[in-house]
Amino acid sequence: MDKFMQEAIREAQKGLAEGGIPIGAVLVYKGRIIGRGHNRRVQKNSAILHGETDALENAGRQKAGVYRECVMYTTLSPCIMCTGAMLLYGIPRVVIGENRTFLGAEDLLKKHGVSVEVLQDSQCIDLMEAFIKAKPMLWNEDIGK
Repeated sequence: MDKFMQEAIREAQKGLAEGGIPIGAVLVYKGRIIGRGHNRRVQKNSAILHGETDALENAGRQKAGVYRECVMYTTLSPCIMCTGAMLLYGIPRVVIGENRTFLGAEDLLKKHGVSVEVLQDSQCIDLMEAFIKAKPMLWNEDIGK
């Protein structure tokens, strides 16, 4: 498995261990992780701290040119909010662990010229399936249902 996706999975597992939703992400610039994060809506009582937005936040302020050379690795298909953040900063490539448990706004990314790769990684799928089964109400809250 790609080392960056493995790091995103580690972030997802960290979120689960903290009592949150197991979605992780890393932002990679020129082969180096510059931001990592996981869904911390529960932990921080936040409306917006999804894995991708947390990774962007933890990367700190970057010049526009940096974002345009980044790859976002995320364990789950990105929602419309996270997709919007990636489009805003011009991130050109997104690698997704899986989209079976949730299909986010991948079409919107592609429509704007973003390269999207979906791995259908069994570890990512198993992690989300187990979580959704154990905490369906929390999952529905996270996706706005």
